[in-house]
This record gives sequence, structure tokens and C-alpha cells, in this order.
Amino acid sequence: MLKRLAFGATQWVGTPLSIGIHTLFFIGIFGLRFFGVSTDSILLILTTLVSLEAIYLAIFIQMTVNRSMESLAEVGDDIESIEEEVKELGDDVEDISEDVKGLEKDMDKIQEEDEEDESATKMTLEKIESGLQKLLADIEQLKQK
Repeated sequence: MLKRLAFGATQWVGTPLSIGIHTLFFIGIFGLRFFGVSTDSILLILTTLVSLEAIYLAIFIQMTVNRSMESLAEVGDDIESIEEEVKELGDDVEDISEDVKGLEKDMDKIQEEDEEDESATKMTLEKIESGLQKLLADIEQLKQK
């Protein structure tokens, strides 16, 4: 609860409403002179109240600064974690890139082997075709005899 009060007080002090209330307060304090309060008493009351306000505001501001510093430390930790994850991701990307290069080489080898197999298959088919043509020619000659 005190932390919320400190944060709320530091937020409120920086508003136009705060300036207006402080101005009315100072006018009211000095207006006490018209009600017969001595100047020395007015200055004593004013000095005491302003000093107390300054002390509490300084404490509240320091509490807010401490809270902000804790938040910044947490953000710093988060940034370090993210940097580590990005570095690990970069390493993973490098590994994947190397794997892709290896796969490309394997694909090239497979294509070359397929081309060689295709060439060998063509040659075999050509030999078979040639052999069949010879057989057909021989059969035709046998039919004619």
C-alpha cells in the first residue's frame, strides 16, 4: 500500500492540479494574516509544512526510483536472455545452412548417378533393340528359305 501511495504521490505532484492546490494553499497560509495570525507564526507553519512535504516527497520519489531500477534490472535480465536465445538461434541457422549444403551435394550426386543409370539403361535398351532387329532379320531369312 505504501508503494502505491509513493507512486501515486509522485505522479500527482507533476500535475496541473497539484500546482493549483499548492498555489491555493500558499495564498491561504498568507491569508491567515487577515485573521490576526502573526507573520512569524505563519512563516513557522509554512516552513514546517513545506519541509515535511519536501521530506516525504523525496522519500516517495526515491521509492519510485528504486522501483524503476528494479524494473530496469528485470528488463536487462530479459534482454540478456533474448540475446542468448538469438545467438543460439543463429547457431541453429548456421547448422541448418550447412545441412542444406550437404543435402544439395547429395542431390547433385543422386542426379549424376541417375543420369549415369539412365545412360546405362539407354545403352542396354539399344543393345536389346539391336539384338531384336537382328533376330527379326534372321527370322525373315528363315521364313524365306
